[in-house]
Amino acid sequence: MPRVVLASAVARRVRPDGGELALDAHGATLADVYARHPNLRGYVVDEHGRVRHHVAIFIDGVALADKSRLDVPLRETAEVYVIQALSGG
Repeated sequence: MPRVVLASAVARRVRPDGGELALDAHGATLADVYARHPNLRGYVVDEHGRVRHHVAIFIDGVALADKSRLDVPLRETAEVYVIQALSGG
């Protein structure tokens, strides 16, 4: 079963005590994961269905290139990391 790991800053949006949180992704796509966890969806996905600018998603160590693609299929052994993107200079 794919595993979704949330960085502590993202996990705080889902549970009050924060910390790293691992969720079993029962769905076969990222869209399925967000549908099952509406608090996570609201933080990660904007009103247009795109991953927000301040969020980075890595699937098996590779950054999600197209932030509008939530239908990315997840392998049975996939590891998905959701983190806040760093910016600034």
